[in-house]
Amino acid sequence: MSKTILVVDDSPSVRRMVSMTLRDAGYGVVEAQDGQDALEKAAASPLAGVITDQNMPRLDGLGFIKAFRAMPASRGVPVVVLSTESEEGLKAQARAAGAVGWMRKPFEQAQLLAVVRKVVGA
Repeated sequence: MSKTILVVDDSPSVRRMVSMTLRDAGYGVVEAQDGQDALEKAAASPLAGVITDQNMPRLDGLGFIKAFRAMPASRGVPVVVLSTESEEGLKAQARAAGAVGWMRKPFEQAQLLAVVRKVVGA
């Protein structure tokens, strides 16, 4: 059974690109359009990892990470932020909330897969 990654981004094109990259590498994918949607989907299926945007409506990436980490099902599930943001204070807040990594958009597919393999496994 393939490992399932939750992809959270309010941009349909970014979600599609990340999801396609992961599916082509053999991962299962669940898509969410913002942090609130992601919390609902995270509660519904076991996850091997999460890739989340920072700037989203309803619930941003930082808020999602904090709420996700409060869920028992999040234990041991790595969260990587994929964002246009790069401010060090925001990165530090994300790490403190429970993120294990931060990648900048636009991303290279090979780099995304390398990060996912490192934190989730093949």
